[in-house]
Amino acid sequence: MSEDKPKTGEEILEEKREKALLGGGNARIESQHRKGKLTARERLHFLLDEGSFRETGMLVTHRTAGFGMEQEKYPGDGVVTGYGTVQGRLVYVYSQDFTVFGGSLSETHAEKICKVMDLAMKTGAPLIGLNDSGGARIQEGVVSLGGYADIFYRNTLASGVIPQLSAIMGPCAGGAVYSPAITDFILMVENTSYMFVTGPNVVKTVTHEEVTSEELGGADTHAVKSGVTHFACKNEIECINTIKGLLSYMPQNCEEQPPFLPFEGDPLAPVPQLDKLIPANANQPYDMCELVSLLADEGSFLEVHKDFAGNMITGFARLAGRSIGVVANQPAVLAGVLDIQASRKAARFVRFCDSFNIPLLVLVDVPGFLPGTDQEWNGIISNGAKLLYAFSEATVPRITVITRKAYGGAYCVMNSKHIGADMNYAWPNAEIAVMGARGAAEIIFKKEIAAAADPDAKWKEKEEQYSTIFANPYRAAERGFIDEVIAPRETRARLISAFEMLAQKVVNAPRKKHGNIPL
Repeated sequence: MSEDKPKTGEEILEEKREKALLGGGNARIESQHRKGKLTARERLHFLLDEGSFRETGMLVTHRTAGFGMEQEKYPGDGVVTGYGTVQGRLVYVYSQDFTVFGGSLSETHAEKICKVMDLAMKTGAPLIGLNDSGGARIQEGVVSLGGYADIFYRNTLASGVIPQLSAIMGPCAGGAVYSPAITDFILMVENTSYMFVTGPNVVKTVTHEEVTSEELGGADTHAVKSGVTHFACKNEIECINTIKGLLSYMPQNCEEQPPFLPFEGDPLAPVPQLDKLIPANANQPYDMCELVSLLADEGSFLEVHKDFAGNMITGFARLAGRSIGVVANQPAVLAGVLDIQASRKAARFVRFCDSFNIPLLVLVDVPGFLPGTDQEWNGIISNGAKLLYAFSEATVPRITVITRKAYGGAYCVMNSKHIGADMNYAWPNAEIAVMGARGAAEIIFKKEIAAAADPDAKWKEKEEQYSTIFANPYRAAERGFIDEVIAPRETRARLISAFEMLAQKVVNAPRKKHGNIPL
């Protein structure tokens, strides 16, 4: 009998590639689909431009001996890594494969991720991580833990150098959560993803609390309560599309400017709807998101952290094709007051925009900081200072528009002229003062009110007197704290012109290693 013909090198290569493409095998792929989840490779297929993906480390296998591991090896070792393009722009990616050892992180798994992170930093391109992992590979002990630390270290080195996006597509628990936490934006998928440092079983053992994985660390929990995730997406396709949308507002790295999209239409056209947006009653709420949408290019506003700290709005938009970051008080929620969560949310967003040369538009309607023991005891002082520090430190073009109220310390914190804003505008009915007229009158004219035959009438009289002096933007304009008082309909045109004027802004700050933000 003749011996079988030996396989050629190309045939051997093709077999290995086919095995790598199968991951943990068809049965596990079907299990992934039954859970409503895509596989690691399917996610990359939908994320990257067709035909652009180039894989690295496809044939890597683990090095573990013992516990029967030497008998079970899969090419790729539970993570697909490489590079490709999104809307024609280079990105680096890693996508954890839950069908291989539950996506658990081994020494070689971590090495693959670290390699693409290093390449991303060398070439100045965004890094996207698609997380779906059971955690550190227990059979490897401290070696796998070291792999996590290697990744954390690179996340920190890359912070502010390249955009880093993390999509949580399944479990992300224990030490694994800290890599996404260091990155710029976290996206989660409702009902199929969760994040926590310690799981429900440990929580029950230590604190005797009964809680499910979804309640403890699901997408809604982190979108609404903790603010850990910036986007809670209904499914994985929505999550992937949100990543693409986010990238469209960002430059490739800290040395580049954000993309400038072609704009059709008259950028100087007035927006008459803005004249009717603010209610006549100063205490009546309105939706600041509507105002943002009217100012921005049509359909361009992408809100970030939508479900967390609703009294503060953050997000990306475009003005005549220019990418900008928007920070705005939301009068429809808690009257737009500043509190701990709102300050943290806005500070983080401001620092991201400043890191990547994205100009900032700040829309102000703020009655002050939220009073109360809960706020004071939980650190409103240091948390409010985070926002103050973030604005003061930012060197990107910064423009402020005061639409209605700007009271007290909140006036200072919300990108006032005094902390380095480049242009400050106010609408004609804007009130810029230490506090509202009623409260101010009670303090300033306390004796006169008490001595009056009709205290209520005297109080009202003094309130009107104070309002005449301060319930307008002209005192601030006289001092130069407001550069121009403008009609609402003119705002978009003024902003487009001002951002164009500020495009070449340069700030020469004092030399230092880094500041000490009040964390």
